[in-house]
Amino acid sequence: SGVMETSNEQSVVGVQNYLEKAAQNLKPTAPIKFHISSRTDTGVHALCNSAHLDIQRAPGKPAFNEKQLIYGLNHHLKTEPIRILDAYRVTSGFHARFSALSRTYIYRLLMGCMHYSEIPVFEKDLCWAPLGGYLNVPAMQEAAQFLMGTHDFSTFRSLNSETPFQSPVRTILQADIRPSSGFLSHHYAHRGLEFWELTFRSRSFVYRQVRRMVGALVAVGQGKLTPRHIKELLEIKDSRAFPPYAMAPPSGLFLKSVEY
Repeated sequence: SGVMETSNEQSVVGVQNYLEKAAQNLKPTAPIKFHISSRTDTGVHALCNSAHLDIQRAPGKPAFNEKQLIYGLNHHLKTEPIRILDAYRVTSGFHARFSALSRTYIYRLLMGCMHYSEIPVFEKDLCWAPLGGYLNVPAMQEAAQFLMGTHDFSTFRSLNSETPFQSPVRTILQADIRPSSGFLSHHYAHRGLEFWELTFRSRSFVYRQVRRMVGALVAVGQGKLTPRHIKELLEIKDSRAFPPYAMAPPSGLFLKSVEY
């Protein structure tokens, strides 16, 4: 239900809630707060997100080392699809969100499906299969080049409570579209399905920017927009100008890494 914590009144629970509950089982002397780098939405996945936390132990008890922390947290997370991969001691000035140099997201597309029932069951909720078959990938790659560099991405952001306080200017360092492989796809190669990955890297993104960029590029691949339309959408600088049919679903989006 997204990475950010939810309150007790809400029926859904965020990844942060599970992390903090697991950390409390380590018996700290003060409540533990996770500060998470990237605020992934409900339905979005993370191959690797990052967070920082402070742990105060009782007087006389030594600080946890990295291996103890990884093992202890994972022990208390074992019933959830959440895992701690690494832990590092950092300085007091480090901040998981604001110290990041860049973030890399990938979006997984499945081409060749004429109906949702053709999506492999093992790929359910892990990719987007725009109905109608194949997309014009060269046109999408041409369009992606308009997103590269520093722009005002007002048209490519959804509005939320932080919008009035955030600059819409972002710098896209990478925007690639490349063929990929699906889970066990070599066993059903005869079905003619194609997996593609769209990779985006930037220091930060505005709210739902990646999903809007992907949706617009898919619209180009479907012939609903031309590559030039991407440039025009950037120049309009108005979120209301974004085509309502062009928002990519969260299921294909993965936070791949956060670089420091």
